[in-house]
Amino acid sequence: MGQAPRNKPERLGEKLLQIRKALGLSQKEMAKRLSERTGFTITQTHISNYERNRVELFLETTLAYARLANVHMEQVADDDLDLML
Repeated sequence: MGQAPRNKPERLGEKLLQIRKALGLSQKEMAKRLSERTGFTITQTHISNYERNRVELFLETTLAYARLANVHMEQVADDDLDLML
């Protein structure tokens, strides 16, 4: 008996890209900022995969995105809400 896949926000990648562009950062610069905030090693490849919804982010990374953008995490994670940048 396997587990059903978890629901993932469909718009998350789009919102992460929107945050990065609003901050005027390259993927490499965003990776550096997120690495500093989370203590994780985050690379440009990670950022690319996040923005394409190819991998699931750790909670701490999602929170770091929200804090960098100065928005509530709910705006980032909830598909029914738009970012207020």
